[in-house]
Amino acid sequence: MSNDQSFIAKYFEFDKLGTNLSTEIDAGVTTFMTMAYILIVNPIILSQAGMDFQAVFTATALSSLLATLVMGLYAKLPFALAPGMGLNAFFAFTVVLGMGKSWEFALTAVFLEGIIFILLTLFNIREAIIDSIPTSVKRAISVGIGLFIAFIGLSNAGVVIQGQGVPLALGDVMSGGALLALVGLVLTSILLVKKVRGALLIGIVLTTIVGIPMGITSLPTSVFQAPPSMAPIFFKFQFDQIFTLDMMVVLFTFLFVDMFDTVGTLIGVSTKAGMLDEDGKIPNVKKALMADAVGTTFGAIFGTSTVTTYVESAAGVSEGGRSGFTAVVTAGMFTIALFISPLFIMIPGAATAPALILVGLFMMSPIKDINFEDYSESIPAFITLLFMPLTYSISEGIVFGIISYVLIKLLSGKAKDISIATYIVAAVFLLKFFV
Repeated sequence: MSNDQSFIAKYFEFDKLGTNLSTEIDAGVTTFMTMAYILIVNPIILSQAGMDFQAVFTATALSSLLATLVMGLYAKLPFALAPGMGLNAFFAFTVVLGMGKSWEFALTAVFLEGIIFILLTLFNIREAIIDSIPTSVKRAISVGIGLFIAFIGLSNAGVVIQGQGVPLALGDVMSGGALLALVGLVLTSILLVKKVRGALLIGIVLTTIVGIPMGITSLPTSVFQAPPSMAPIFFKFQFDQIFTLDMMVVLFTFLFVDMFDTVGTLIGVSTKAGMLDEDGKIPNVKKALMADAVGTTFGAIFGTSTVTTYVESAAGVSEGGRSGFTAVVTAGMFTIALFISPLFIMIPGAATAPALILVGLFMMSPIKDINFEDYSESIPAFITLLFMPLTYSISEGIVFGIISYVLIKLLSGKAKDISIATYIVAAVFLLKFFV
């Protein structure tokens, strides 16, 4: 082992975590490949709000790079961050197009959210919220995220579509992206059964290649491209709108959704990776939350919507990623993507879908540790894992899981099981419905 490798192994505690350099690299690349879609999807969504597409691409890559690097080097956890899906849609379609506000107004709200999150993290408030979540619900969050991420994969590929007269329906699985995703699912499953190292990453590459003759993977006309300027969107804030009622409403929504999406992702992926300590706590969680807050703050300065911890991090964890070096590698991939973006943008959603679907399977294992005989524990857990995919929201699953936990425990004579912090969090959740 070279001195450089020895330093990396020591700094990231490879021996303690039972990992090694090649595994961490594979995990970091895999995480990136499953979330690279954000490099094109985020600019598409925010351009609907009138923002410059090319500038948003650069802002997306830079904010993801910075936040993920902080997560890896500072928090030393294998989680990647990027502008959050759902939050970017709220930014563009609700705040700008729905409320008639400018995108500068929305960016100001995101910037304020980041500053508030930094303060909440410094004073351990976000950490206290994580600790207030009951163990059974924490386990259910991992399972719920598994169902959610599998649903994202099926939806992205068109295997599951919006139905006519019913909420969901089966797409045309005999052609297009849906067929490619199913072919990729078989290929990747075989690799997993054969215990091929890097199965998810190899599966994404193979599925992308299969998509070429099918006409789904579009080969780029060039590989190298200089990063577009962020000038049109850099540091564009409307500080004169800070104390308006509309700003308060928008800010509260950003705060609420981001906080519990991040909390849910950290808990779910950490549970799957076996990273929780004997008290059910995430190691270095305060530092992880700080990475999220810093990413959101600088993301707003760069010109993009809220940056959050990505559920696709589960793909890297499933490949064996256990240290912050996984995140460092993912950050490195975002750096490369800035200059060879056409190569990454060519990967179709159908090619990453098999990895997401199978990660959903991997995330299911904590379900065996939920006490299904104690209904005061299992019903809130079930509600948590059920609501995540059905509401397309990690945060809503947590909301209804915690509220049901408090109500069921309280009304069935088991109030002693509820901590003061859990009462407070449930009360805040209830307040959400009246704001």
